[in-house]
Amino acid sequence: MPKWEAKSEVSGFVWKVETAPGQKVAKGDTLIVIESMKMEIPVLAEVDGVVVSIPVEEGAAVDEGKTVAVLEV
Repeated sequence: MPKWEAKSEVSGFVWKVETAPGQKVAKGDTLIVIESMKMEIPVLAEVDGVVVSIPVEEGAAVDEGKTVAVLEV
């Protein structure tokens, strides 16, 4: 099955992981929330699918463009 990768649009820290592997998500669902410059920026699913992996943990630093979730579509 094809996979889709959610990437961080900003550099910051993972504030909250909203999903877990095996969870079904719909387009528009929040996968991860990143804190950057005291703002909370959600990373949204752009497709319907099932979460395959979340390669980051809460509190981890992320750079812009880093994969923060992988979905099977």
